[in-house]
Parts: sequence; structure tokens; C-alpha cells
Amino acid sequence: MTRLLREERNGRSALLTMNLAPGKRAYNEDLVLRGGVEFRTWDPFRSKLAAAILKGLPDDIVREGSRVLYLGASTGTTPSHVSDLVGPGGVVIGVEFSPRVAREFVERVARERRNVIPFVADARDPSRYAVSKVDVVYCDIAQPDQTEIAIANCRALLAGSGTLLLVVKARSIDVLKEPERVYVDETAKLEGAGFRVRSLTELSPFEKDHALVYAVQPG
Repeated sequence: MTRLLREERNGRSALLTMNLAPGKRAYNEDLVLRGGVEFRTWDPFRSKLAAAILKGLPDDIVREGSRVLYLGASTGTTPSHVSDLVGPGGVVIGVEFSPRVAREFVERVARERRNVIPFVADARDPSRYAVSKVDVVYCDIAQPDQTEIAIANCRALLAGSGTLLLVVKARSIDVLKEPERVYVDETAKLEGAGFRVRSLTELSPFEKDHALVYAVQPG
């Protein structure tokens, strides 16, 4: 059975992920049975990855068995769904800078899921969470140099031909520049570093002044 379902809920397209920790919630999501298997509703207003998938990002980028480095894990809403997607054969390495927020991430997500490894660390220093190569780097951090941080992590830890999913937070990069211009400039940085940009998904109405860039590192 697929680990990601699409269905209509209340007249809108919705996503659900197969719950790797049956009976457990990571936030206020609903638990529902489909074919005798428990799934969790995935709220696009609380998850930029869900928003991007609903707006056209391919839903097979994070696959069962993938190793994912997640920068900016926060309290774990999206990492919990990534944990569902990669399943028991995959791994989610969640990096969060704030110790207070990281404690919530551990309590809500990492304690309940054996495929989640939490680190309290600065994403500017990948050596702090040195792990084996990963298949996907997901970067969701509010820093002016977020693209450079993502590139550095890819150089250190992303396997050849691996995938980068970069959340571009326009107002964190430049509050005066139009978001569309920021998206163009950050995409150009990735291309200048050798990445092949596959798509840019603007995330409204779920997130204002945000976009998700899907790029592939050359092998």
C-alpha cells in the first residue's frame, strides 16, 4: 500500500500519510483508517512540503527507504510526515538550532519513531551532525544565507545526483525586495553552484512570500 494518499475532504484535495506510530499524533492531525491501515491527515497550512505537493510538486521525491537530512526541524510537524513517507527502512536526520524547540521535537516525534534521529546543532556546521550520505536534503531555515547553508550541507552530505528541497523564505532574505525577485536570485545561486533546478513552487495561499525549490545535485 502507498504511504501517501490523496483524497477529497470537505470539498478540497487533501493528503494523508501512513502513520509509522499508530495511535500517536505529532500535532492536532486526524487519525483515520483506510483499508484497515491508520493514516494521518497532513495539514498544508502547517507544512510547506504538503503545500508544495498539493500545488504540483511531484509526490514521489521523498520515497520509502530514503535517507533525509531535514534542516530546521522545529517541533516536528513536517518531519513526522517525512518519517511516515520513508517508512521503517528510511531515516530522517532532524537538525534544530533552538534547544527549547528541539525538546518539543524529541517529545512529539523522535521518541515515538525509530527512524528519526534528532540533533541540536547549527546547520551552518554540518560536521556537528556528521552522518553517512543522504538522498534528500530538505532545508527550511529562516536565515538571509539560507541558500548558501543548504548548498554547504549538500556538498558535505548529499549523495551524488541527490535531491535538494529548499524552502525560500523571501522576507527572511530581503524584506525590501519583491518575493518573486528573491526566488529568481536564490534559484540562480543554486544553478551557479551546479544544481539542476527542476521546479519552483510558490506556496500561497498556504504560506505567504514562500516558495519551494526542487533541485538535483549533479552526480
